[in-house]
Amino acid sequence: MTDDVLLVHGGNPLEGEIQIRGAKNLVPKAMVAALLGQGPSRLRNVPDIRDVKVVRGLLQLHGVTVRTGDEDGELILDPSHVESANVADIDAHAGSSRIPILFCGPLLHRLGHAFIPGLGGCDIGGRPVDFHFEVLRQFGATIEKHPQGTYLVAAQRLRGTKIELPYPSVGATEQVLLTAVLAEGVTELRNAAIEPEIVDLICVLQKMGAIISLGTDRTILVTGVDELDGYTHRALPDRLEAASWACAALATKGDIYVRGAEQIPMMTFLNTFRKVGGAYEIDDAGIRFWHPGGELKAIALETDVHPGFQTDWQQPLVVALTQATGLSIVHETVYESRLGFTGALNQMGAHIQLYSECLGGTPCRFGARNFKHSAVVSGPSKLMGGELVIPDLRGGFSYLIAALAAEGTSTVHGIDLINRGYENFMDKLRDLGAHIELPSGSEVSEVLLTA
Repeated sequence: MTDDVLLVHGGNPLEGEIQIRGAKNLVPKAMVAALLGQGPSRLRNVPDIRDVKVVRGLLQLHGVTVRTGDEDGELILDPSHVESANVADIDAHAGSSRIPILFCGPLLHRLGHAFIPGLGGCDIGGRPVDFHFEVLRQFGATIEKHPQGTYLVAAQRLRGTKIELPYPSVGATEQVLLTAVLAEGVTELRNAAIEPEIVDLICVLQKMGAIISLGTDRTILVTGVDELDGYTHRALPDRLEAASWACAALATKGDIYVRGAEQIPMMTFLNTFRKVGGAYEIDDAGIRFWHPGGELKAIALETDVHPGFQTDWQQPLVVALTQATGLSIVHETVYESRLGFTGALNQMGAHIQLYSECLGGTPCRFGARNFKHSAVVSGPSKLMGGELVIPDLRGGFSYLIAALAAEGTSTVHGIDLINRGYENFMDKLRDLGAHIELPSGSEVSEVLLTA
């Protein structure tokens, strides 16, 4: 398909300024949270990405009125008339996203039942949904699996429970929060995820009237309430997108000011960026990232849940590490298949070897299994343009970085996937001086926040 292809003419530094808005990993979940309120909610700093469009469509299917506000990037969500949706319509809207699983708790509270179709999302490793259903079962839901999806029923009010996660999963933590706030009694969640987007979701729910306390030991206590109201909230900026642009500046020897980026959610990334040899400068409006000249330094890196180095930061940084002098070691501990994107980088001239052993100081849950989840990156490597097929969201943007850093022209297939999490990325690339073009006669679909 030519309408999903981008030609990238590399070899030029990216320079200039771009703006980031609300976090992809918060905004769609905050939209789902609006289902729990009795009145309308107002969400600001909403990015123009496909995941927002998917959730907006699903909310509208369930009777929620969604319209744009007066402020750019503002949505007003009114759940006054929540209703059941047609199974086929849900399936049509949700096929490319995993977010519908988070509709379960709110719909069980509002309607007493919910339907969840088969789930999509990026193919970067196991994201088992059965645990989500087991959590809902602990709250008192009855669950039946059918060929077309899963049906859930709450014959009576859901009840608070005690849950300990085997791994601090972001999705499972979100599921518990969105279900526990209206459940009867107290819910105790141990080994919870504490990412900034989780804390921001807690802020949203607290504004609605929820009672939630976050302990220092990854324990969250939720005291259920009888009713929630709407909220007014400005979403925290997307630290994952900000890091992607920072890595693009490093890999292309560029200089990018990321307006909207904030220091505190990015502290771990900033430390690593500096260790590699990148430079940054922080002010009240954003962060400037640039390559200061000279050699980049090889590093040893392990991904981890927050406050560790985020797995979504790993892929774009690996591209920059192909330009560092020496051997860099990367140990991926969150998603077992996230290093699969490196094969295409090797075809462009990178030298990356994958291993199934844990090449880091921390043994991880993949160490005893045959997943190639560690990498040795030897650099610097001269990258040459090539034929690239985008495997997933972060890997896809990383391929763009590689194509921009390479000599010659790359043909990048599947760029529409990047719209899931990067707002207006093609316009931003052009603003930074990237030489990109669509094949003759093609069009790229845009995600529009229209009323």
